[in-house]
Amino acid sequence: MTVLLTGAAGFIGYHVAEALLARGQSVIGIDNLNDYYDVRLKEARLARLEKQPGFRFQRCDFSDPAAMQAFANEDISHIVHLGAQPGVRYSLINPYAYITANVMGHVVMLELARKLKRLQTFVYASSSSVYGGNTKLPFAVEDAVETPQSLYAATKRTDELISYTYAHLYGIAQVGLRFFTVYGPWGRPDMAPFLFTKAILAGEPITVFNDGEMWRDFTYIDDIVAGILAAMAVRPQATPPHKVYNLGNHQSEKLTDFIAGLEEALQRKADKRFAPMQPGDVVSTYADIRETQRDLGFAPATPICEGIGKFVAWYRDFYGV
Repeated sequence: MTVLLTGAAGFIGYHVAEALLARGQSVIGIDNLNDYYDVRLKEARLARLEKQPGFRFQRCDFSDPAAMQAFANEDISHIVHLGAQPGVRYSLINPYAYITANVMGHVVMLELARKLKRLQTFVYASSSSVYGGNTKLPFAVEDAVETPQSLYAATKRTDELISYTYAHLYGIAQVGLRFFTVYGPWGRPDMAPFLFTKAILAGEPITVFNDGEMWRDFTYIDDIVAGILAAMAVRPQATPPHKVYNLGNHQSEKLTDFIAGLEEALQRKADKRFAPMQPGDVVSTYADIRETQRDLGFAPATPICEGIGKFVAWYRDFYGV
């Protein structure tokens, strides 16, 4: 089967492509290689994929209906739609990028899905940010998600509603995955593990928001990939055929404890500068994964200390530090 994968040069997309190719599947990768963060990192991921048989890359924007129409006659069995405009804080600066990529792009991909005769499942990335201002922990998929704290969160919740509508109208089988804080090798430079590691190694201070009183459900990339592959293999039995799952580690780590883990792996102390809470951010994330375990066999297996060590080892090797 052939998988159409958006965001193929991105952090999660790259790892999913690697896993699919390792299983002998054909992958058409799509990415526009925008400059939200260092394009050289995206190009390095892509270069590794392009060496492997079964991978084909097309540089294009998935929010462009004309560009995506070119794939309507491909023999595609699955769409894994991971491409998006990520980041909470950047949505305060450039809101239009989020509406274009995350809302328009989602509709364009679903319109393509309507034209694919042999499509089995449409798997797409949502986010734990949809839980917004919820204070009940852990976050469960049946919880209300009506209080988004950022435009990014609002666009991801919009995607879920649009997907439900397309499942209802056209019977497109869809699985939405609410990712909790994903980290690991080849991670994004705008996320805390990367930012902190870079600063600590350079002897520069790190900014710790909300005076360190923040908790995150850090989930290692290999566990996330296993959940995505499992989601590809199911067709939701719900009516309409649309289901949303949490993909998290089911363990919330205090941010200062995560920093301590980085310090141990790096054998260096961080110069921490505490700051107030940032607009759009939330204090805690914590995934209830009971449904994901039951339906997808999801079983995150990477302890935080092991995952941090693997990230630091990759960072040192990739940047020659």
